[in-house]
Amino acid sequence: MFSYRHAFHAGNHADVLKHTTLLAILRHLKLKDTALTVFDTHAGAGLYRLDGDYANTTREASQGYLRLVEQISSIHPSPALQDYMDVVASFNSGGSHKVYPGSPFLIQHLLRDRDKLKLFELHPTDIKTLTAHIDQLDVGRQVAVLCEDGFEGIRKFLPPPTCRALVLCDPSYEIKSDYDRVTNMVTDALTRFATGIYAVWYPIIPRPEAHQLPRKLKTLCNKTGKPWLNATLTVKSSKFITDDAGDIIRPGLPASGIFVIHPPYTLKATLQDTLKQVAQVLSNHRSDGYTVETGGNR
Repeated sequence: MFSYRHAFHAGNHADVLKHTTLLAILRHLKLKDTALTVFDTHAGAGLYRLDGDYANTTREASQGYLRLVEQISSIHPSPALQDYMDVVASFNSGGSHKVYPGSPFLIQHLLRDRDKLKLFELHPTDIKTLTAHIDQLDVGRQVAVLCEDGFEGIRKFLPPPTCRALVLCDPSYEIKSDYDRVTNMVTDALTRFATGIYAVWYPIIPRPEAHQLPRKLKTLCNKTGKPWLNATLTVKSSKFITDDAGDIIRPGLPASGIFVIHPPYTLKATLQDTLKQVAQVLSNHRSDGYTVETGGNR
């Protein structure tokens, strides 16, 4: 049940999609002075080494964040893409790119003193690592680390006292039931806190549940009159990657999506500009690319 480790996948193209979207939403939310609460239902370890054993096993960052680092000078990056690159770079020094911040640290980096962050994680190793990393920030009660099932634990916090909140849900989907649990969590959350922003990341893989998830979320939003945005990014591996011993490493995830309920009105244009550039830099095949679609009533 607890075999998934994001350290193997940190900085891949799915992280690029998820984290550019996350930062764009947070930047918009910060335009208002009112306090904000952010929830991360599957926080992971928080910080990852791109030069460590886990990352070097798959080398997925080489077709994500690290390729952007190498080629960003060849394009004029959109403000959102430049913001993403700058924020990730701020966790490194001397021009290195060894540390990749997960969503907990990207979120905390943008929070103001009056904002709150609640992190859920169940993996026995990752929760210890996450707690240690957060303790080093010395941010007191601004960030709460909870060793709980995020699908269930978030219920007691909705609606939040701040009345403004973003919920990020990005489970590993290693367990088939996660797909239904996402839909059930969002459905329940909307009854408790109808005006919240909900961002759900999901893999695009040859599995019925993976294709049904965004469809179910669209149906839920259309029935309840909620505006939604769905963005996808496809980056297929250009070749088989080999490790230091010469053994072939199979290509990783080919595509992923992020579904946002109550997206900021600026998000569609932001992602269209940003993902166009990301796809341009990361593309390996004719079938690679991106989509951004919206629907529902505002």
